[in-house]
Amino acid sequence: MITCLIVDDELFAREELADLLGQEPDMHIIGQCTNAIEALHMISKEKPQLVFLDIQMPRISGMELIAMLDPDTMPKIVFVTAYDEFAVKAFDNHAFDYLLKPIDAQRFSKTLTRVRKNLAPQLMDAITPKNLEHIPCYSGNKLKVIAIQDVEYVFSDLSGIHVASTKGKVHTQLTLKIFEEKTPLVRCHRQYLISPKAIAEIELLDTGAQVTTHMGDKVPVSRRYLKSLKQLFGFQ
Repeated sequence: MITCLIVDDELFAREELADLLGQEPDMHIIGQCTNAIEALHMISKEKPQLVFLDIQMPRISGMELIAMLDPDTMPKIVFVTAYDEFAVKAFDNHAFDYLLKPIDAQRFSKTLTRVRKNLAPQLMDAITPKNLEHIPCYSGNKLKVIAIQDVEYVFSDLSGIHVASTKGKVHTQLTLKIFEEKTPLVRCHRQYLISPKAIAEIELLDTGAQVTTHMGDKVPVSRRYLKSLKQLFGFQ
C-alpha cells in the first residue's frame, strides 16, 4: 500500500484526484491539504510516500514547499499543474512526474505505473528556489506566513522549532538545517541561528558570548561559532 497526500488549494482539483486514487487498490490517501503550511505539517507528521502537489498556490507555492523539505526524508513528488509551457519543459528535461489539469485518466494511469516502479525521490535543486523568502509558521490553531526579512533568530528545544520575528514568536515545521542552508541566518549555537542584521551588540562572556537583538532578546553564542560571528562585523 502506497500512502498518498494531496496538496491543492482548489477543492475540485482535490476531489478529482481523490476520486481517481480511490479506484486504485494500492493507493491509500492519508490526507488532503489546502496550502503549503498544512502540507509541511502533514508531511513531517505522517511521512507519506507519495505527494500530489499543486504548483500554483497562494503565499507559498509548491516549488517553495519542496525547497523547505529535507532531501533525506522527502517523499516522491508528482506535480499537478495547469498548462505552463516553461514548467512542463522543465519537468520533461529532468524526468519529473507531473499531471496537467484537468487530469487525463490515461495520463494518470501512466504516471502511477512509473511511480510504482520507482518511489525514490528525485533531486529538486534544478527547479526549486535556492533561498526561502517566506517561512510557514503556526501559533496555536492559527497558520501564519512570516517573511524571512522579519526573522531575528530561530531556535530549537524539546517542544520544537521556534521563530522569533518582528511579528512575534511562533512555531514552524522547518528544521534548523533548512534555515541554515536556505536563508541568510547563520549558526551561532547548536540550537540557535540568527540574522546578522538583527544583531545590536555582542557581549563576550567566559563561556562564549551573548547577542542582544534589536528587539532586545538575548541569544547565546557558543565558542565554536564566536569567531565566524565576529568576522561578520570585521573583528578578528
